[in-house]
Amino acid sequence: MLLSRRSVQESWNEYLKNGMTPEQAKKERSRWVKIYDLVGSVITALVLVFVIFTFICRPTSVVGTSMVPTLQDGDWLLTMAKSEYNYGDIVIITQPNVFDEPIVKRIIATEGQTVDINFVSGQVFIDGQEIKESYINELTKRSGDVTFPLVVPKGKVFVMGDNRMHSTDSRSTDIGFIDTRYILGKATVRVLPFGDMNIYANFQQGEE
Repeated sequence: MLLSRRSVQESWNEYLKNGMTPEQAKKERSRWVKIYDLVGSVITALVLVFVIFTFICRPTSVVGTSMVPTLQDGDWLLTMAKSEYNYGDIVIITQPNVFDEPIVKRIIATEGQTVDINFVSGQVFIDGQEIKESYINELTKRSGDVTFPLVVPKGKVFVMGDNRMHSTDSRSTDIGFIDTRYILGKATVRVLPFGDMNIYANFQQGEE
């Protein structure tokens, strides 16, 4: 049971009754006050950590190499849920009956946008404009079973992995468009490994 300020005062009175000098009782009382404050601080910190990791930021591990070179297998991220997601956001996705575990991909297009890919040159076009992708590992020359061009439906996004030749993503009907309700959050910080900590910026369409 946690100590209260009242119980500390009661202990002070008890010490005096047991023959302690006022100085001894004062030292003993001071010791218990410090313990009380320490326990309170620890509990407050634990509650704060719980709230942050449950409702604000979630730790997520990267499984696989589909986001190389940006992310490596085994990296740990802090993700934050958002009301809307944009081009360039690295997101963690879960989809019941589709994935066994959450996957990490990058948003390439949002609802209403037209996506086209030239799999010969590796160019990706959004609404007719080529996007310059400084983050990819290789050009987008691997196709799937999805026919392009296509328009992203309302409430969905089109995603791809940065490791374009080794990523199963929205180019395949196995993944397809992602309903934004199944996005757990946006990756904001890579926290592990410690030597590779990084904050992920927002990309604007077409920027290098």
